[in-house]
Amino acid sequence: MPQSSTIKANTIKAISDLHLASEPNREALQDLPSHDEDWLIVAGDIAEKFEHVRLAFETLTRKFAKVFWVPGNHDLWAIPDRNDGPALAGEARYRALVDCARDYGVLTPEDPFETWEGSGGPLVIAPLFLLYDYSFRPDHIGRDEVVDWAREEGAVCADELFLNHAPFESREDWCARRCEETERRLEEIPDGLPTILVNHYPLRRDLIHIPRAPRFTPWCGTRRTEDWHRRFNARVVISGHLHTRRTDWRDGSRFEEVSLGYPRQWDQNKGMAHYLRDVLPE
Repeated sequence: MPQSSTIKANTIKAISDLHLASEPNREALQDLPSHDEDWLIVAGDIAEKFEHVRLAFETLTRKFAKVFWVPGNHDLWAIPDRNDGPALAGEARYRALVDCARDYGVLTPEDPFETWEGSGGPLVIAPLFLLYDYSFRPDHIGRDEVVDWAREEGAVCADELFLNHAPFESREDWCARRCEETERRLEEIPDGLPTILVNHYPLRRDLIHIPRAPRFTPWCGTRRTEDWHRRFNARVVISGHLHTRRTDWRDGSRFEEVSLGYPRQWDQNKGMAHYLRDVLPE
């Protein structure tokens, strides 16, 4: 598998769910101090509009030595940037986001994996884009029942309106294609080399803890990835999406949920820097 050149740095940090549509979050981004010798992982949900995505990439690449990004569902929402044209949607929107990231030198799921040679290395950093397929649901609930089942306890997801899956027939088909392509790439990593897997959605159902909406799970991932931390030698797995910051351990792998969230979900007096999670060194 092609690997880009290795670069030494001090620390790998991670955050997700910046939700820059909110002005307090944009202000906190601008106030973030420089970490010019550190790498940063951004695990999705920067914003719904390209202007805010560009703001994040421009700001973060000035403040960090290297930036990695994976898309979240909000990044993929088919929302027009302007009133005079249709919104980019589905795969076309994802590819436009990748192009936008590359304009700023941000590493994406479409780029060669980087190798960390700092403290705790070497490790391969693997940004992933996997989506979800509604399989995080009870076995007795069918796919055609799952949205109504979730709604019974107040769990709804705006993806049902805004996350277009074109040109695929369904989000499940898009998810399957992404998982298949990603598995092939991960299998090319040399045996024994540890990884940091980065995905917006959690890789395992048992890592989902959303007390306010316990039936939100169908929009949170796919059962296909529940053993990927073992299969692909993950020392750390980074995710967001849940807005429930926490650290968990499974089979010797550390799972980090690194969401910032909406303004009501974090202490603005502490600033965004307080919510940067140290990934390595441990």
